[in-house]
Amino acid sequence: MHPADRIQAAIEATGSIAVVGLDPRPTLIPPALRAEAARRWGETRLAVAWAFAEFNRRLLAAVHGACCAVKLQLACYEAYGAPGLQALEDSVTEARRLGIPVILDGKRGDIGDSAQLYAEAWLGAPAGFAGPLPAGASGDWLTVHPWLGSETLAPFCAHGGIFVLVKTSNPGSGELQDRALAEGGSVAEAVARLVHRLGEGRRGACGLSSVGAVVGATWPEQARRLRALLPDALFLVPGYGAQGASAEAALAGLRRDGRGCIVNSSRAIIGAWQHAASSDWTAAARAALEAMNEELRRARG
Repeated sequence: MHPADRIQAAIEATGSIAVVGLDPRPTLIPPALRAEAARRWGETRLAVAWAFAEFNRRLLAAVHGACCAVKLQLACYEAYGAPGLQALEDSVTEARRLGIPVILDGKRGDIGDSAQLYAEAWLGAPAGFAGPLPAGASGDWLTVHPWLGSETLAPFCAHGGIFVLVKTSNPGSGELQDRALAEGGSVAEAVARLVHRLGEGRRGACGLSSVGAVVGATWPEQARRLRALLPDALFLVPGYGAQGASAEAALAGLRRDGRGCIVNSSRAIIGAWQHAASSDWTAAARAALEAMNEELRRARG
C-alpha cells in the first residue's frame, strides 16, 4: 500500500491522528520492569535492550486502535549496540503484527551508494549474494535531512515514505532554517519547494504524497506558510505536549479538507506512568493517548 494511504487508512480506522513515539530511555522504564531486566541480565546493554523491547511490546498492545502510527527514534536503540538494534527490530515486528504503521526517526541523508544503503536498511531489504534479503526493522516512513540536495533523497523515495526535515520544533532551528535567502524566502521555504518537486507524481489515492515534511508544532505561523508551498505533503508534527505546543498550534498546517497532519507525542504518553496514581503503566499510557486524541479532536472542530 502507498505509505500515505496506509497512514490515512489507519486514521480512518482509529479516528486518531496521533503518533506514539516509542523513544525509551532507562529513566522511562517502570521500576518493576527495570528490576526484572536486572535480575535476568545484570547491569548490561542486553538488560536495557530487553527492557526496551518488553516495554514497547506492552505499550503497543495498550495503544493499538487509538493511534495512527508509532515513531521509533533510532538513537534510543543504537546507543545499546546489537542488543538495542534487536529490540528495535522486535518492536517494529510487533507493530507490524498489530497493523500499526511505523515511522523510523533516523534523520538519515548521504550521497550515492551510502544513501541507497540507508534506504535499504530502514525502508527496504539489503542486497544479499543472490538477491534481496528478508527485510529487518524496515519502516513505512523514515525521517531524512535535505542538506546534501535532492539527488541524495531519491533513493529513499524509491523505497518508501520519507519525512524531510523542513522546519523542526527545537528552539535553535531558526539559526539555519529561518535564514533569509537572496532570492527571497527562508531556507525552510526553499526546502519545502524541493519537497514539493520530489513529491510530484507520488500521491496516493488519499491525495497525499509519499514525500512528507517534518514541521514543528512550535512554529504555527510558519506551518501555515509551509502548507501553501506543500499542498499535497503529509506533515509529521513534533513539539506537541512535552515541548509545550498546544493542539491548535500542532494543527496549524492542516489542509482545508482536514487532512495532512499527524501529531507526535513521546514522553507524555510512554512516561505517563510517572505522574499517574495507579501502578498500571500501560493504562496510564492509554489514558494519556486518549486525552491527546480528545484535544486534537476538539482542535480540529
